[in-house]
Amino acid sequence: MDILDYAFMQRALLAAVLVGITAPAVGIYLVQRRQALMGDGIGHVAMTGVGLGFLLSWSPVWMATAVSVVGAVLMELIRWYGKTRGDIALAMLFYGGMAGGVMFINLAPTGSNANLTSYLFGSLSTVSESDVTAICVLAAFVVLVTIGLRRQLFAVSQDEEFARVTGLPVRALNLLTAVTAAVTVTVAMRVVGLLLVSALMVVPVAAAQQLSRSFAATFAIAVAIGVSVTIGGTVTSYYQDVPPGATIVLLTIGTFMVLTVLATPLARRRARALAAAQTVGDPAECAIPATRGMDGKVGA
Repeated sequence: MDILDYAFMQRALLAAVLVGITAPAVGIYLVQRRQALMGDGIGHVAMTGVGLGFLLSWSPVWMATAVSVVGAVLMELIRWYGKTRGDIALAMLFYGGMAGGVMFINLAPTGSNANLTSYLFGSLSTVSESDVTAICVLAAFVVLVTIGLRRQLFAVSQDEEFARVTGLPVRALNLLTAVTAAVTVTVAMRVVGLLLVSALMVVPVAAAQQLSRSFAATFAIAVAIGVSVTIGGTVTSYYQDVPPGATIVLLTIGTFMVLTVLATPLARRRARALAAAQTVGDPAECAIPATRGMDGKVGA
């Protein structure tokens, strides 16, 4: 394959595989917590980190990681203590992150709107060796957290009160989930882009849920979908000269639609089979008892 003859495509494909693994791995917990748009908010905040990276001549990936982590922690604190004004504070955080990114990158001597666009929507040709190194380190952290602490994170995502009663450090685990989501956003921004990364964290999980309801199976299927669409989108972007981020997201949405169509008749068939099994297997004592009316006759 001639695509592997180019060093920049080798780096892009490696980054795509890591993004395909990490984004759904974190997204499954965000979906369970009903925070599907958290990745989108962190992506807005990460723009400030990218701009600061250009302004200070530091790595935009590492600077975006630091700023995203701070933003994710602030989001959790606002969720805990914000109460009625929490949504306003989050809006200012998100839009302030966008504005800060645009301002800093325009003040940077080597920055331009073209640089910012590659981080907003992804770019294959600009994935450098230092970017790949940073992505590998950050992806390793995400995989260790999402798999190593899967039972604890799942418990907190399902029911915080129950998890607290069982002795789990709920707030610490919530913070860890937020930090892991922030790291995932910076892992994915070079391939998918900051404005589209949230779709890759959520849609593969929603697609996997069409086929399975168990956590382990959903996790595995979502990661498989994530890897497939990121590789497919990257290859398509190379041969068709289309934006990689948009291609990957459209492939992900297409996969969701196909699986939804295929899963609907299967779900109906399973529901009918379950209803028939319950009808046949109901013990006599579970049947609805007959009642006597005022006239003494037996009725239902």
